[in-house]
Amino acid sequence: MGSPTTTEEADKKSLIKSSSSVSNSFRLRSPSLNSVRLRRIFDLFDTDHDSFISVDELNRALVVVGLETNVSELDSVIKSYIQPGNEGLTFDDFQALHKSLGDLFFEDGGGGEEEDAGNEDRSQQEETDLTEAFKVFDEDGDGFISAKELQVVLEKLGFAEASEMGRVEMMISSVDRNADGVVDFSEFKDMMKNMSHK
Repeated sequence: MGSPTTTEEADKKSLIKSSSSVSNSFRLRSPSLNSVRLRRIFDLFDTDHDSFISVDELNRALVVVGLETNVSELDSVIKSYIQPGNEGLTFDDFQALHKSLGDLFFEDGGGGEEEDAGNEDRSQQEETDLTEAFKVFDEDGDGFISAKELQVVLEKLGFAEASEMGRVEMMISSVDRNADGVVDFSEFKDMMKNMSHK
């Protein structure tokens, strides 16, 4: 995959121009959380479950979320990320595209308002990011992450640990302070904060 040309950069900017404001949650600050969320999005966009996102699948997904696109511009942008011999974006290609779009959205280097924001704003954004990430793991929405739910997410991310329920249960018990067999939001927050400080 070569680096995108100036025309492709212009096409990308044209594609995103219709979005007047960027969601604060477009990019999580924790790469591991972002990967989980991107994997879930990839799986949703890959409607035929062939492990590739075609231009058509991506276009349909963008239309569903209210982002009308020019298919030829979309095709031009996407082609620069598709590996030779593939029929669409793999998950790795999708991650590269996401990073590139994030760099375009936040091309000022994340400065400006975000740098001027107080610690309270950053703390609130971190809490929002963690809540979003927790929801990715808590597939049934009951407020807890079970070993089975963790296993499903690890499997989607391609982690070998997912194949052994015993290892997944050990992961749960390592952060399960109240020993109830599941991870609640407070335990999840502590786990993620500990991971980000390592």
